[in-house]
Amino acid sequence: MKICAVISPHGFGHASRAVAVLEALYQKLPNLQIDIFTSVPEWFFRDSFKEENFRYFYFETDIGVVQQNPLQEDLPGTIERLKSFIPFGEEKVKYLVKLFKQNDYQLVLCDISPLGISAAKQAEIPAVLIENFTWDWIYAGYLNLEPRFLPFIEPLRDIFLQADYHIQTEPVCEYMQADLITSPVSRQPRTPREQMRELLKIGLFQSVVLITMGGIPQAVEQLQPLRRFPDVVFVIPGASESYERRGNLILLPHHHSYYHPDLVHTSDVVVGKLGYSTIAEAYHAGVPYIYIPRDHFRETQPLASFVERELGGVRIEQDAFFSNKWLDVLPQMLSKPRKSGRRANGAQQIAEFISERLGLWLFHPTN
Repeated sequence: MKICAVISPHGFGHASRAVAVLEALYQKLPNLQIDIFTSVPEWFFRDSFKEENFRYFYFETDIGVVQQNPLQEDLPGTIERLKSFIPFGEEKVKYLVKLFKQNDYQLVLCDISPLGISAAKQAEIPAVLIENFTWDWIYAGYLNLEPRFLPFIEPLRDIFLQADYHIQTEPVCEYMQADLITSPVSRQPRTPREQMRELLKIGLFQSVVLITMGGIPQAVEQLQPLRRFPDVVFVIPGASESYERRGNLILLPHHHSYYHPDLVHTSDVVVGKLGYSTIAEAYHAGVPYIYIPRDHFRETQPLASFVERELGGVRIEQDAFFSNKWLDVLPQMLSKPRKSGRRANGAQQIAEFISERLGLWLFHPTN
């Protein structure tokens, strides 16, 4: 049985969610063969999958929003990229359709690439859209700043509506008619908390704060104020060219050897930008979240509301983050207990939904 996943390269959140779903599907369908189409680096998937049961195809599947840095968008740059991407080039779609047919996929999973849906429809293969927002909704939120988004909104909305099945994952930005709404989707941790702390050379009862920008390299210029808390270990991925241990600071390169869900689960507080995968991982770990908003990104408000409600989240402005004023609220956040109890992972819910319908598609393809 073969399926393909067509994944947006906007950050690592879409790739992380897709990996969680594909891993859960593989547990239910051990003979499953998976092909991945995206421009997310191949190493992300090599690091994420437990099994080598997938093939990787480098392919520009989506534009998303071009970023100047982890917290600021490049709207003019996004418009220029969209101009060269939408409408889809006929040759590009034909090439993808040809690959889909040659590989005899039974299903095309799209998070949240509209190109994958268009190619699946032309190849007459069922397409499943997985999202907590779609690009037409995101771009509509920028119209007051950049009206040149307008011509792209309706065509994208029409494509997303063509998906055979529509799955939304909490925290959902805009509820629509969907075939399934799930709990947050997260990759599962692999290493027990005690073992992870031993690997990081952190005491079992030390407080750990993870500072993350969701897979985007970050410049952390003012590290000295973090030494106000000598008993707290700060783990900062993407802040160094190589692994560095500086007293109570652990600086990691952008591509490091530690599995991100393990870092979240071993932490007592997460600090960072609002990003889907880190929110989902923190939700399942029960870890409090100090979040940095992206004021113009339309996803911010729904995600922030979820983080405050479900994770005891506290908002800090960007200037407060970069000036380290957020450290004033750190003792309060460290005093919060982790939320205990297992929570349903949306990855398993989606895998159950898809595996049930795969049988219908295979034996009754007209349904």
